Amino acid sequence: MSHFAKIENNLVTNVIVAEQDFVDSHCEGTWLQTSYNTKGNIHYGQDGEPDGGVALRGNYAGVGYTYDATNDVFYAPRPIFASWTLNTSTWLWDAPITYPDDDKMYYWDEDVYQADNTKGWIAYD
Repeated sequence: MSHFAKIENNLVTNVIVAEQDFVDSHCEGTWLQTSYNTKGNIHYGQDGEPDGGVALRGNYAGVGYTYDATNDVFYAPRPIFASWTLNTSTWLWDAPITYPDDDKMYYWDEDVYQADNTKGWIAYD
């Protein structure tokens, strides 16, 4: 069984698990295969580690994702943060500042970033 995403106006409107012959004979419209094991343009194995497999279409498609036909990839809706940009290597949205490399948990605060573009990640208390 494989996962297939229904594409309407370049948006994913449904994702199903089916065999290719079922999709071909019973599903109307445009359906494209998507890989549950692909994220950030990397294929992951059952252990959650990159395994060198084929990274199918950038990311696993979810309802509301965009399908970019030119690049044959799926990517998530734009975050509510105006400062984040779409990384066209990973097809993930990147914050303008790298996530801190320590053991703390952080959340993004767009207002803090807009006031001082050297800050934005706020540690949870």
